[in-house]
Amino acid sequence: MVIKVFLASSSGSTAIKKKQQDVLGFLEALKIDYTQLDIASNEENRMWMRENVPGEKKPTNGIPLPPQIFNEESYCGDYETFFEAKEDNSVYEFLGLTPPAGFKKKPPVEEEAQGEEGEEEFERGEEDLLSEEEEELRHIEEETEEPVVEEQEEPVSEEEPQEEPVSEEGEEAED
Repeated sequence: MVIKVFLASSSGSTAIKKKQQDVLGFLEALKIDYTQLDIASNEENRMWMRENVPGEKKPTNGIPLPPQIFNEESYCGDYETFFEAKEDNSVYEFLGLTPPAGFKKKPPVEEEAQGEEGEEEFERGEEDLLSEEEEELRHIEEETEEPVVEEQEEPVSEEEPQEEPVSEEGEEAED
């Protein structure tokens, strides 16, 4: 069985490129055989992908975006469902593959153990996460929100004598 990953080699979207790299990198890390099918340079690939993504999985405009993942002719899912399977440690099931010998599925994490931060991220979902550019911009804004100005004393060299304070009349002030 061959896993087919439909992607766009010349996508202008950083988010799509990042998702495609995430899928391919994860498949390589698990040593899962796959084939890349480019929808940007091959019209047949684009049409086959569009026709074979189930209707309930297509976005409102009807055109599914890459990456889309298939096991031969069987639809596995898009990036969001891949990401969920990756988080649940169930990628082999997602891909319709038998896990290798010795593969252990992680036990499900209890919600209490996740804490507030984990629950918040779960509720937002992958599609609501900020893009790389928005995240970087938010980080920069947070850094400049409350600038911390630390006053630093100028270092005094031991070789240079300190000047005595001078009064307004130009005479040295008495201690």
